[in-house]
Amino acid sequence: MNQKKKITNKLLLYISLIIMFIISIFPFYWMFMGGTNFSSKMFTNPPTLSLGDQFITNLNNLNETVGIWRVLFNSLFVSLMYVLLSLTVCTLAAYPLSKFQFKGRNFIFLVFMLSMMIPYQATIIPLFQLFAKMNMLNTYFALITPQLCYPFAIFLMRQNLLAFPTSLIESARIDGAGELRIFLRIVLPSMKPALAATAIFLFMMQWNNFMWPLVVTSSTDMYTFPVALSSLIGFSTIDYGQVMVGITIATIPIIIFFLLLQRHFISGMLGTAVK
Repeated sequence: MNQKKKITNKLLLYISLIIMFIISIFPFYWMFMGGTNFSSKMFTNPPTLSLGDQFITNLNNLNETVGIWRVLFNSLFVSLMYVLLSLTVCTLAAYPLSKFQFKGRNFIFLVFMLSMMIPYQATIIPLFQLFAKMNMLNTYFALITPQLCYPFAIFLMRQNLLAFPTSLIESARIDGAGELRIFLRIVLPSMKPALAATAIFLFMMQWNNFMWPLVVTSSTDMYTFPVALSSLIGFSTIDYGQVMVGITIATIPIIIFFLLLQRHFISGMLGTAVK
């Protein structure tokens, strides 16, 4: 009887997981199918869920409308450079906040945490005026640099660095190793899970950033995906075929980036361990 109950429970669990998987994956399936059909078939009753033959046509129309390959390059370049630079800045900021003893350390960390309470929209006008005075609007520099020192990324890295044994750092100092060498050769190799988790978070945040690129860019050559896709929404007509193709292309890099780093993601969010 117990064996039958275990089998029944496991069967119910698998059925529930399959149902949840179908519900989760259906919007992506509908999105891709919509990109292969005419715009008029998006909201038919019953809905069109079969593969169409208009994907290339919709892709060409999308490229003529917004220059999708230029938009893809802009988004990839801005997001990857932002992840690289922001991860460097935030890790270098988190290291002394977690492992150095100095007066005001906790106060500085508190200021970082309080800055997370400031609405992002409240910083847009001062940032716009700053970059306008520097004559750097509509540039990659303006798209990448404003949020390099991201408080949540500093918090995430600091919490993981606190789990790293200080005794190892002190032993390296006794052996004569410099702080930069300790950081690069001893600390960072054990921070791969935390770095991966933070990188995924920063990449998704920058990839989906809409407000700041909309404000700071003035030409279609500098558009990123959120801005380019929003320009497809007209006042009277919307070509859903183009929109769905654009969303499909915009989704692929996020999935690839997550799959590349997924091995370290969970352990990075929960904390890190020393090998």
